[in-house]
Amino acid sequence: MSNRDELLRIEGIRKTFPGVVALDGVDFDLRRGEVHVLLGENGAGKSTLIKMLSGAYHPDEGRVLVDGEEVRIRGAQDAERLGIATIYQEFNLVPDLTVAENIFLGRQPRRLGMIDRKRMEADAEVLLKRVGVSVSPRARVRELGIARLQMVEIAKALSLNARVLVMDEPTAVLTSEEVDKLFAIVRQLREDGVGIVFITHHLEEIAALGDRVTVIRDGKSVGQVPATTAEDELVRLMVGRSIEQQYPRQQPEKGAALLTVEGLTRDGVFHDVGFEVHAGEVVGIAGLVGAGRTEVVRAVFGADPYDKGAVKVAGAAVRRGDVNAAMAAGIGLVPEDRKGQGLVLDASVEENLGLVTLRTATRAGLVDLKGQHAAAERIAGQLGVRMAGLGQHVRTLSGGNQQKVVIGKWLLADTKVLILDEPTRGIDVGAKVEIYQLINELTAAGAAVLMISSDLPEVLGMSDRVLVMAQGRIAGELAAGEATQDAVMALAVSNPTNEKTGTEASRGH
Repeated sequence: MSNRDELLRIEGIRKTFPGVVALDGVDFDLRRGEVHVLLGENGAGKSTLIKMLSGAYHPDEGRVLVDGEEVRIRGAQDAERLGIATIYQEFNLVPDLTVAENIFLGRQPRRLGMIDRKRMEADAEVLLKRVGVSVSPRARVRELGIARLQMVEIAKALSLNARVLVMDEPTAVLTSEEVDKLFAIVRQLREDGVGIVFITHHLEEIAALGDRVTVIRDGKSVGQVPATTAEDELVRLMVGRSIEQQYPRQQPEKGAALLTVEGLTRDGVFHDVGFEVHAGEVVGIAGLVGAGRTEVVRAVFGADPYDKGAVKVAGAAVRRGDVNAAMAAGIGLVPEDRKGQGLVLDASVEENLGLVTLRTATRAGLVDLKGQHAAAERIAGQLGVRMAGLGQHVRTLSGGNQQKVVIGKWLLADTKVLILDEPTRGIDVGAKVEIYQLINELTAAGAAVLMISSDLPEVLGMSDRVLVMAQGRIAGELAAGEATQDAVMALAVSNPTNEKTGTEASRGH
């Protein structure tokens, strides 16, 4: 491929923040009509690099070239002028505006000094058709689901005539069907000559979509390889070591039932759900999106109401719809949305770790600050949270380290039953293994773990038993030895009734 095909080149980029070298001599290039995957663990420097391209950060050293000419990207307008558009994980859309208004925000076509709404909506319709999404340009953005929001972001990028499109974890919250649609659009953009920088943690997506891969580790570019490179080699480049066993489940001795759920029902959401989780055991809950998994565990934790049934910890009933009662009984929940529900993003690591134990550490209205600090220091060290110090704002941590903080607050509270909802979503391979080791340590210490995951290999690799939900009911239960992807999916797409299915009759025994 000739130099004329090169859209973008980054040479020797270095960027430091107080006490941290974020990027240290990174090289990267992008050609017309290619998908170049940027791969690395959380905290490796990927986000810093793409913020350089959007103009949010400026390099301390090195240079950026577009079409062979050195450029300075001082802000979003410079990036836009150069044809560089970035779609972040957190979408940059205004919920109360329409789709068309969002696509042309700040650049609305005008006629006689007034916004030409008719032309704006017609132009938006053309762009929406190009990305293959069926949505009205007049629809309010707040009415759209995640997949459609993503397509609106892509349409917005195309409205800027973007020649370089940066996509940061675009598939993190999409279903497999939505991922297929997104991939079809990315392939079409590639055919149209757009250069795409694609960031993902899903290694299986690389060969399916990518052309080349640049791996960043500890702020350095450590290799550029074809997208057909074996996953084992990609992991080795990412983490600097081979991960021999991706799911290192160690099965401790199974103890007494710690969590018992009996006939849990919420009309129209889930029906007659019952199971047990024993001390030393990991029970996985699998199922398709909308099967009712998250709704059930939120009800167990007291965050959502239920109409019938019972939740017991070590044989004692837990008052329904009462989070404080659930916490007092020893139940903890690591929610699916760690940023929105699991953390106070503008608070420090120490403050987040102390959230659950704050009440018990308070005497006569005074918080035992010294005790809280010592406990936070101990648990952060035990979990290996990578941070500048306990005072660092939790929003500045990588995804894997944020997740460790969410889990850490429950460890401090001496939780007996830990519910993990999508515990490794958006987390890189190395951090995933650290979370799995933590699950092993919890069960070895006698805790019970209930885990929901849409990552089927993760459910199969880390669970001692798998419950499969379909249409708000438990469709069946599989022991570790009989749980295969085919067996789980067969139950997940079944139409369960009140009759017990498969080995469900032996649930909890």
